[in-house]
Amino acid sequence: MSNSSSITQFLLLPFTDTRELQLLHFWLFLGIYLAALLGNGLIITTIAWDQHLHTPMFFFLLNLSLLDLGCISTTLPKSMANSLWDTMAISYMGCAAQMFCFVFFISAELYLLTVMSYDRYVAICKPLHYGTLLDNRACVHMAAAAWATGFLSALLHTANTFSLPLCKGNALGHFFCEIPQILKLSCSHSYLRELGLLEFSGSLNFMCFIFIVVSYVQIFRAVLRIPSEQGRHKAFSTCLAHLAVVSLFISTASFAYLKPPSISSPSLDLVVSVLYSVVPPAVNPLIYSMRNQELKDALNKLTDSFKN
Repeated sequence: MSNSSSITQFLLLPFTDTRELQLLHFWLFLGIYLAALLGNGLIITTIAWDQHLHTPMFFFLLNLSLLDLGCISTTLPKSMANSLWDTMAISYMGCAAQMFCFVFFISAELYLLTVMSYDRYVAICKPLHYGTLLDNRACVHMAAAAWATGFLSALLHTANTFSLPLCKGNALGHFFCEIPQILKLSCSHSYLRELGLLEFSGSLNFMCFIFIVVSYVQIFRAVLRIPSEQGRHKAFSTCLAHLAVVSLFISTASFAYLKPPSISSPSLDLVVSVLYSVVPPAVNPLIYSMRNQELKDALNKLTDSFKN
């Protein structure tokens, strides 16, 4: 039997053993990754460039794009490299770093999405108090709290997981280093400590989701009072799109981390992990930002300035 001190690398699960399909996976993920880089990069550049977008809503959108870039850059490049070079290896320290960064970015993103739902609730339901409740200082503090909480969560989970003795090989049933996959390699009952921490984190995440849902319910009630049918339709389509992405993100991530081992399978784990680690960072620019007329106008001005 081996333990964690003798493991120098882990083996990630490839999407397929067929070389042609591996290359197809590489090009597919490369397209998704470039789209995410382009979409989130344009949002960050546009918001930073246009003074008119220096408002709480766009400040949070800028932070969301930074987290999306970090999240997708943590998992896809290594997976693409493995597919391109037909390998499965990731170093022990590389696996620990990947886990830390991934937990950091997805945790911070969930807390930021919660803050963003509060921002929209105040803007629509309490517009007269918006400037007081969400001034510059409050926005910076809330964003910083999301980042700091994500960092603390990642530190606790990574330190807890990689302190476990591992004696069941080094093959992970996943395309990136994820906590449940490392726990499967543990040969000690100490893994129950990490399971308890995961359940606690899951409870916090569920509370965030409830807060988001309640915020959007209040928003929908306020939208129903809008006299313009066109205004109601626009607000509903935007809010429903936001809520759909948040629901997909939280439900699939919770399922991946909290599902019982009896229903676990490599193919199911791969599909679920793609849904919460790859899809949201790629579609968030479209759902949250590119549907916003102010941002599109600022983006057009930015592109026109480059042409001139």
